[in-house]
Amino acid sequence: MGLLLDFLSQLQNGHILGSSRHAWKIQGVLAVLSRLDFAPLSVLIFLAYKYWQTKISVDAVERFLQMQLALGPTRYAYTDITAITSHFKEKLGQGGYGSVYKGVLPGDVHVAIKMLVSSMSNGEEFISEVSSIGSIHHVNVVRLVGFCSEKMRRALVYEYMPHGSLEKYIFSPEKSFSSDKLNQIALGIARGIDYLHRGCDMQILHFDIKPHNILLDSDFTPKIADFGLAKLYPRDNSFLPVSAARGTVGYIAPEMVSRSFGAISSKSDVYSFGMLLLEMAGGRRNVDPQASRSQTYYPSWVYNQLSRQEAVGIHQVERKLCVVALWCIQMKPDDRPAMSEVLDMLEAGIDGLEMPPEPFFCGDEYAPAADSSVLSELSTLSE
Repeated sequence: MGLLLDFLSQLQNGHILGSSRHAWKIQGVLAVLSRLDFAPLSVLIFLAYKYWQTKISVDAVERFLQMQLALGPTRYAYTDITAITSHFKEKLGQGGYGSVYKGVLPGDVHVAIKMLVSSMSNGEEFISEVSSIGSIHHVNVVRLVGFCSEKMRRALVYEYMPHGSLEKYIFSPEKSFSSDKLNQIALGIARGIDYLHRGCDMQILHFDIKPHNILLDSDFTPKIADFGLAKLYPRDNSFLPVSAARGTVGYIAPEMVSRSFGAISSKSDVYSFGMLLLEMAGGRRNVDPQASRSQTYYPSWVYNQLSRQEAVGIHQVERKLCVVALWCIQMKPDDRPAMSEVLDMLEAGIDGLEMPPEPFFCGDEYAPAADSSVLSELSTLSE
């Protein structure tokens, strides 16, 4: 019984569970107990071990949150979240991550609260979001006001963006923005991404830049949101492991699918931004099966028009956005500009911009939307 009591004491204090090199002790004790006809008791101990094991991911998140307390965002109890949202009265949207609800803090401060679904609450997305934007402040990055974590119930509290996402404006049948406003929004997004890449102690790579993840405040100032796929890396680390590769079909960089195109790096965000710019300039999705055959893949059509000087009637600002975008979507990362260079191009006029080489996916002989093998890989990565 002395051995049994010692085992239970270590189990309770986490001495056995906390170190994998002691895992053999569990098997040894259970073997001894089974020989001593303590089979029911050994089963009970094994179940206790499994219970403590399931707590590891929760405890890891708790340790992380303790370190975050001094960095800015407020930690709320789940009862606070229900009160702030008036028992989840007004839903703003829903996605694979869960649902977003409108809430009001004391002082009539409006917030948006993202409730993470339990199936995705292993802590990875939650930690990515809190660690990446929890301690930074930039006019073009959505601010994390607070968070909630009680066992597997987790929520993220953001500043409220009254105009919602950029997606609903650029794909609207009516032209929502003037060319100047479109340019301002493009500049704001570029400044936000450049800040993430160069303005923080650790470079933050978003990996999911797309219209849906650009939110607009009351003045239509763009703010980058949804950092669930974001990763933090030292700024002197140019290349990232392939395990970082995730994103959304239509915006994900080629190197995220195959390393034959090059290494994953901050240039992967540049590619996604380029695809976003093309959709902003054209007011349509880059792949549109309903369009005429020559315009099904919009980047190809744009390149052909601009290179042949056939883009008659296009506004100078929209032309500039297209040229910058075509530089951003070069197939090899080394051929793309850094985000700081993209910002310089957007701040300059169209006159100084040169046409880039033809992107690999351009041309009638290749239609990426129809390549089922590529789309299959992209879909797998985005899930």
